[in-house]
Amino acid sequence: MPVDGTLKQMIYVSGDLFSVTPLTAQNVPNLFARNERVVAIFDTEIGPLAMVLVGATIVASIETIWSGTVTPPAGKKIFSWDYPTEGDDKICLKKGEEMGRFKLGSTVILAWSQQAAEFLKGQNPETVTRMGQPFAKITK
Repeated sequence: MPVDGTLKQMIYVSGDLFSVTPLTAQNVPNLFARNERVVAIFDTEIGPLAMVLVGATIVASIETIWSGTVTPPAGKKIFSWDYPTEGDDKICLKKGEEMGRFKLGSTVILAWSQQAAEFLKGQNPETVTRMGQPFAKITK
């Protein structure tokens, strides 16, 4: 988790399983919108935060800590689950905690409101980020 957050919703979007290497990303139009995805939406101190876990060739297995492997029935349907944001059943994760994993590795896309954070200098497209390495600064 990049910041503390409470899970609000999870959405599974079926799709292709293209490789997500830089070469493929450059040559497959809309690659990240075409591949299988699990979108986790969190309420955070900086506002809503969406973490998009993108499936890829061989990966095809996205797992979250709250639901295990996400494997809805095959087909083109979008599946959505809502989670309580209050009470004992809410799912809260702290900054740095594991929220999910790929069985081989892939890509995570983060989306937050424009005013919530800004990328640090040197963070450009295709910059590799490792766990624990800062890539943005909270501005809100």
